Amino acid sequence: MRDFGRRHPSTRVAEVASGDLERGRACCEQHAWADAYRSLSRADRAAALGGDDLELLATSAYLVGRDDGYLNALDRAHHAHLSAGKGAGAARCAFWLGLRLLFRGETGRATGWLARARRLLEREECDHVERGYLLLPEVERHLAAGDFDAAYTTATGAAAIGGRFADADLIACARHQQGRARMRQGRLEEGLALLDETMVSVTEGELSPIMTGLIYCSVIESCREVYALDRACEWIAALGRWCAAQPEMVAFSGVCRVHRAEIMQWRGAWRDAMEEARRGCQHCRGVNRQAAAAAFYQRAELHRLRGEFAAAEKAYQVANRWGWEPQPGLALLRVAQGHTDAAAAAIHRAVGAVADRLQRARLLPAHVEIMLATGDIQEACCACRELEETAERFDSDVLGAMAAQARGAVDLAEDNAWAALRPLRRAWRVWQRVEAPYLAARVRVLAGLACRALGDSEGAKLDLDAARAVFEQLGAAPDVARIDSLTKGAPSSHSSGLSPRELQVLRLIAAGKTNKAIAAELFLSVKTIDRHVSNIFTKLDVPSRAAATAYAYKHKLI
Repeated sequence: MRDFGRRHPSTRVAEVASGDLERGRACCEQHAWADAYRSLSRADRAAALGGDDLELLATSAYLVGRDDGYLNALDRAHHAHLSAGKGAGAARCAFWLGLRLLFRGETGRATGWLARARRLLEREECDHVERGYLLLPEVERHLAAGDFDAAYTTATGAAAIGGRFADADLIACARHQQGRARMRQGRLEEGLALLDETMVSVTEGELSPIMTGLIYCSVIESCREVYALDRACEWIAALGRWCAAQPEMVAFSGVCRVHRAEIMQWRGAWRDAMEEARRGCQHCRGVNRQAAAAAFYQRAELHRLRGEFAAAEKAYQVANRWGWEPQPGLALLRVAQGHTDAAAAAIHRAVGAVADRLQRARLLPAHVEIMLATGDIQEACCACRELEETAERFDSDVLGAMAAQARGAVDLAEDNAWAALRPLRRAWRVWQRVEAPYLAARVRVLAGLACRALGDSEGAKLDLDAARAVFEQLGAAPDVARIDSLTKGAPSSHSSGLSPRELQVLRLIAAGKTNKAIAAELFLSVKTIDRHVSNIFTKLDVPSRAAATAYAYKHKLI
C-alpha cells in the first residue's frame, strides 16, 4: 500500500539544501562566519551552488581561515559564472583568485588568473567596475618598483572607476593606495590624510568584510613604515574592536594580535606583549604564514631584550624559516652575546639587500650601534647621516628621534660629549612624548655617559639611575647589568691629573678589558680609546697596562 504522506527522498534533500542555503546567506549577513561556512558547505554538498552563492561560500571560507577552501570556491564560482554567460562575474572571481595567489607568493598562477580576468572583460560590450579592480595590482607593482608617480596616477584612475559605479570597496582601496604613494614621495601629511579618509569608510562599516580586513592591515602597516605611531595605535584599536565583534573570524584576528604585541612592547608592557605575540602565533599558524612569522620575530625581540638569549635565538630561527627577515634583531643578539664580527657581517648583508629608504631606516639604528660596537666609527657616521636624511625627507618626529639618538651616540664615540648632549636630549623628549620608555632609557644611558665625560658626575648619576629603574621595571636584564658595570666603583677626581674619561678608561683597563672591548662598552671608537690609554700612561708615568692597573689599586681608584 502506497504511503502518500511520505515525501520523496529527492524532495527532502532539496528542502534541506534550501534551508541550509537560506541559513548560510543569513549567517553571512550577521557575520557569523563559521555557521555560514558550515551551512553553505552542506547546501553545496546537497546541490551544487550557483556562482553568487559560491562567492559567499568563498568569503566565509576565507574569514574562518580555510584558504584552500576559499580558492576552490572562487574557482568554481568563476566557472559557474562562465557557464551562465556572466563574463563580468567570472572576471571578478578571477581577480580575487589572482590577488590571493599574489599574497601567497604564487606569482605565476596569480598572473595567469589576472590575465584571464582582463581577457574576459575585453569581450564584454559594456563597461564594468571590474576594470577598476584590475588596476589595483598595477598600483602595487608600481609601488614595489619605486615608481610612485605612476602608482598615484593609476590609483587615481581606479578611484574614478569606483566612483562611476558607486563601488565603495574599489574607491576605498584605490584611495588608500593614493595615500601610500604620496607617503612614499615624502608628502607625508597628504598621504596620511588620504589614509584617514579611507578609514572613515572602513570604520563606518561601508565595505565588504574581506576588503575591510585587507585595508585595516595595509593602513596600519603604512603608518608603521613612516612611524606615524599615534595613527597606527588608533587603527590597531579599531581593528581589535572589529575582530572582537566577529568572534568566529580567524583571518584577521591573529594579525591584530601581532600588531598589538608590537605596540605593547613599544609602550613598555613587555609581559602583555609576549602573551599577545604567543596568541598571535597560535591564531596565524596554518592561516597566515607571514603574520605567524612576524609574531615569532616579535617574541624573539622580547626574549632578546629580557636577556633570554637561547629562547630569542630559537624564535628568530622560526621566523626566518617562515619567511621573515630576522634582522636587525638577530644581529643585535650577536652583539649582546659578544659576537660583534658576526653581527657586523649580518647587518651589512641586511642593509645592502634593501634599496627602499623606509625599509633601510628600520635597519640603520642597529647598523650604527653595531658599527660603534666594532669600533668602525666612520661607517657608523655614514649610516647616521643616511638616517638623518631619511628623517628630513619624511618629516617624522619618530624618525627624527631615531636619527638624533644615532647622532648622539656617534658624537659620543668621537669623544665630543658637548655635541652629543643636544641631539640626545631632543630624542629623549620625543620618546617621552610617544610613551616609549625603553628607548627613552637607552638615550639616558648615553646622556649619562656624556655627562660623566664632561666631569658632571652628579648629572651622570641622575641619568644612569633613572635609566636603570626603567630597565629593571621592564625586565631588561642585559641593560641593568650594563649600567651596574658602568656605575660600579665609578672613578672620582684624583691628583693624578687624569680626566673623568681617562679615569673611566683606567678602571676598565684594570678590569682586564682590551681597547676594543672598552670602546664597545663606552660607545667610543677604538682610535679614541688608544689615545686615552696613551694619555694615561704618560700622565701616570707607567709603561704598561699592568703598571697602570697596579697604580689604580694602589691609589684606590677601583
